[in-house]
Amino acid sequence: MPHKNPDPGRRSGCPLNASVEILGDRWSLLIIRDMMLRGFRTYKEFLSSYEKIATNILADRLQKLITHGIITTKGDPSDGRKFIYSLTPKGIDLAPVLTEMVLWAAAHEDTANQALVRQMRKDKEQFISTVRQRWAETARTADHNVKGKRKPAPDTRQRAPRPSLRSQRLRDVNARGTRSGQH
Repeated sequence: MPHKNPDPGRRSGCPLNASVEILGDRWSLLIIRDMMLRGFRTYKEFLSSYEKIATNILADRLQKLITHGIITTKGDPSDGRKFIYSLTPKGIDLAPVLTEMVLWAAAHEDTANQALVRQMRKDKEQFISTVRQRWAETARTADHNVKGKRKPAPDTRQRAPRPSLRSQRLRDVNARGTRSGQH
């Protein structure tokens, strides 16, 4: 594997430091968790998460994850003002990391969602494989839906130019003047 030069913006070339600088805040990890385990793909879905992330922090973390190649975004085919977020292969490779973090916390802290923890403990490799497979299927379906949607054909009918407000006023003034001169 070729040696990668450390990012000059990082404090050091330490691999753990690089991970912490990219993923070291709770919001980034929770966004990835919501995408990976809950299938969240829209800004609105992230806002509805249990932890109640603020809109400015959500926007910042999504942009940070895009910049680092963890997630990607596409326009929503049903509404051009919205975006659909997807994990990249680099992002999906975080499945084992998140799994280990969940298992560590469950072993040392009082946590909820014990059904998920039991599923992870029962067969960790199968759990990670299922997450990867589910995400790959979701991404394929989303890509197919985006590619399958056709934009409506542009309206090519010729429309009469609409008069400006000024020209309309001038016509109104002229019409009044013509009528008042006839009396």
